[in-house]
Amino acid sequence: QVQLVESGGGEVQAGGSLTLSCAVSGIAFSAHTMGWYRQAPGKQRELVAVIRSGDNTNYADSVKGRFTISGDNAKNTVYLQMNSLKPEDTAVYYCWLNLGYDYWGQGTQVTVSS
Repeated sequence: QVQLVESGGGEVQAGGSLTLSCAVSGIAFSAHTMGWYRQAPGKQRELVAVIRSGDNTNYADSVKGRFTISGDNAKNTVYLQMNSLKPEDTAVYYCWLNLGYDYWGQGTQVTVSS
């Protein structure tokens, strides 16, 4: 059974940093596409960052240069390092795994205060 468990959310002041973790169980993520989405109140869920086999990464324009997605194969965990956080980054962040079928984590709240 595939499970994604996120951790690392919290509240931080603008300009600060947070690192989100997504621990994967039931499958080795390295051969698949994984990523992070976020959903702010009243808005649609949006793709933030993607990592593919071979460490090929892509980012939303709004986070380029500030966020970094990475994976640790030994820990079967994907990370999202978030720097220079802005109030508009406030959202629930979801870990996502694509196996043809989409798997989601439970979400973790990130709040950035001005």
